[in-house]
Amino acid sequence: MINKKIFGEIRRLIDQLSTINYQLSTINYQLSTIKMSSIKIVPDRQILVDQASELIITKIKEAIAKKGICTIALAGGSTPKPIYENIAKAKLSWEKIHVFWGDERYVLPTHPDSNYKMSDEAWLSKVDFPASNIHQVPTDANNPQLDADKHNQELLDFFDVAQGNPCFDIILLGMGDDGHTASLFPYTDALKVSDRLVTVGNKGDNQRITFTVPLINNANCVIFLVSGANKQQALLEVFSQEADSNQYPSKLIQPQGELIWLIDQIAGAKIE
Repeated sequence: MINKKIFGEIRRLIDQLSTINYQLSTINYQLSTIKMSSIKIVPDRQILVDQASELIITKIKEAIAKKGICTIALAGGSTPKPIYENIAKAKLSWEKIHVFWGDERYVLPTHPDSNYKMSDEAWLSKVDFPASNIHQVPTDANNPQLDADKHNQELLDFFDVAQGNPCFDIILLGMGDDGHTASLFPYTDALKVSDRLVTVGNKGDNQRITFTVPLINNANCVIFLVSGANKQQALLEVFSQEADSNQYPSKLIQPQGELIWLIDQIAGAKIE
């Protein structure tokens, strides 16, 4: 019969083993997260454009090889334009690529501020894309909420999901000097939306249409493209554990797949 002292020692060893197992599982989870995330700071904007172009083309080819199609959501702004111009020169199976946008300004597609217009001029109109593969954000109802509802349903229908979030192969994002991404601006209601794929974002009095945080976070690969000295402080805050994600919404983007930050040196000066 085991005496109380030996029994107590056995119990103590079992408790220690349980603690060690828990710590190991925590470390393994942290390592897996690190493997799925990367931050790459490159010398200048041109190198960022070149490396981003190569990366995106590779990711498109991988998705097509794996499942026969690639779904990609584009970003607006000045940084992606030369990247799209580079992709237009690649030899890709355009009929197997479906193009969406992570957000859109609430303007007509012919307006100079339209993300669709920029993407079309830089890439889409230069290659043989089937019209049915270009999933433009509607902006013609004179009612952002109605158009957000319409696009929400379009995504549900395309991905054939009755509920939950579709899984994009690639989502491209920029980041503003206030830490916003897509049209998810600091301290706005759009940050809290979790029961929809698409919602209305607000930049002051200007309304936009944007993917929601849960939809972005369900992607296989999210790529941030960040350039310029005016992004330095926001990047520092986004990578800080203490910063508030409501103030710096890019912190909310933690996808279940890969998270890749491509940053030029001047933007990343404070985090190197």
